[in-house]
Amino acid sequence: MANSLNIVTICGSLRKDSYNASLARLLPSLAPSDMIITAAPGYASFPHFNQDLPVPADVMTLCDALRAADGVIIVAPEYGWTIPGALKNALDWVSKTKDQPFKDKPVALQSASVGPLGGSRMQYHMRQTLASIDALVFIKPEVQIAFAKDKFDAQTVALKDQPTIDLVKQQLDAFGAFVRRVKV
Repeated sequence: MANSLNIVTICGSLRKDSYNASLARLLPSLAPSDMIITAAPGYASFPHFNQDLPVPADVMTLCDALRAADGVIIVAPEYGWTIPGALKNALDWVSKTKDQPFKDKPVALQSASVGPLGGSRMQYHMRQTLASIDALVFIKPEVQIAFAKDKFDAQTVALKDQPTIDLVKQQLDAFGAFVRRVKV
């Protein structure tokens, strides 16, 4: 589609069968017809952030994908009441590159958790981190999937809860409108 939005997802979990990875893989099938969602290049091999080191090539690959995208969706669990360490490390690397890829970039957040808060504390901290790199954080509707064990299939880890699926679709529709509104 000529005017399709190019959206990339960053999954905050490195586990293949995590609820968040499953949700991120599902997004392309739930996206509105004018939105193309693809996974951003991975960050699992990034070294621990050290400003004395040159920016690794795989960090630049991620940065290039972020710059080329119209928007970003970060789907991440909550570890220790905050952002997963590997994801934070990746954001630290990206934050130190020239031509900041998150500057004025629309970003939506999603999270799934087995607990009652659905990853809300991670999202709170992620909003702070994204504000520091001038991202345009989409606020509502929020996708914070609480009690994920009950909403994802135990065998396939596929999201099975229809009200949650409907909420994700609602967020994707609203995020698309937000991206079009703020895009220059």
